[in-house]
Amino acid sequence: MKAGIVGLPNVGKSTLFNCLSNAKAQSANFPFCTIEPNIGVVNVPDQRLEKLEELVNPERVIPATVEIVDIAGLVKGASKGEGLGNQFLGNIRECNAIIHVLRCFDNDNIIHVDGNVNPIRDKETIDIELQLKDLETVEKRLEKAKKAAKVGSKEAQTEVSLLERIREALLQAKSARTVQPQNEEEIALIENFQLITTKPVLYVCNVDEGAAATGNAYVDQVRELVKDENAEVMFLAVGTEADITELETYEERQMFLEDLGLKEPGASSLIRSAYKLLTLQTYFTAGVKEVRAWTINIGDTAPQAAGVIHSDFEKGFIRAEVIAYNDYVTYGTEAKVKEAGKLKVEGKEYIVKDGDVMHFRFNV
Repeated sequence: MKAGIVGLPNVGKSTLFNCLSNAKAQSANFPFCTIEPNIGVVNVPDQRLEKLEELVNPERVIPATVEIVDIAGLVKGASKGEGLGNQFLGNIRECNAIIHVLRCFDNDNIIHVDGNVNPIRDKETIDIELQLKDLETVEKRLEKAKKAAKVGSKEAQTEVSLLERIREALLQAKSARTVQPQNEEEIALIENFQLITTKPVLYVCNVDEGAAATGNAYVDQVRELVKDENAEVMFLAVGTEADITELETYEERQMFLEDLGLKEPGASSLIRSAYKLLTLQTYFTAGVKEVRAWTINIGDTAPQAAGVIHSDFEKGFIRAEVIAYNDYVTYGTEAKVKEAGKLKVEGKEYIVKDGDVMHFRFNV
């Protein structure tokens, strides 16, 4: 599961990627400096993991991770192949969610491809290119589905109905995610279509240092624009975040953050939001050898969670011993949790909750 960073050229995408991943993707004041998509495996900041480390004192600690992809800047006409459009759109299609970066700061020294700063126009430029590409995909599929529907295929008839609704939305400059599936069959079909504008999106407003703690008028405009999209809007000063990552010690970074009026780097909050956007959650294993955060999908069962550790755990699953995170912290040790009767034994139907501390019994 990976989230792709998209936006117009020179909005701060590669600089943000560097902050998130500590990789050194090329960032420069001209379009298309990122040609191949850079992929970073990013640790997910989680205070619960730090607390478990404090309680267990293990030999090592392994955080959850999420993949972030830095995709080169899209330009007007990308859906028709302008710039490096086809390649970029293909890279977005391979991602599971979109982090849409919008320039929300004024700086005459940094070129804007359209001449002036206007995040509303910039968002619409990207949206239109993605919608046009999806419209092309939908019309091709619709042509095939109509032929199959004519010979009596009920599945094709359902597909035609759904594709026509999506096509109508796209023609009205609405993203495909605004079309609500009406049953399980349509949910499966939409997933199979792999449309770009069905992917969940997080809007990131790149502000200047003075707006790092409070945002600015540009951010307010973006919030108003997307209020009906069921999408999160966050803001951070990407250039300032880059400065923070260059500082050597934790103490220096904290002093810098305090001066800005921030409790933590914006990048940390963004990583957690991206993790949530991908509908991922975390469970923990805790022992003297290792305290580890494991990534699973929201809604996964205990055997599916066990399978993340090793496929044999899922195949031979017998039961899961589960401690709620808050109970682990309250009682301090696994032994005390057991004494208090707070350790639960769960079977194959158990839906794992975010933060569960788990131990699996299996037999292969």
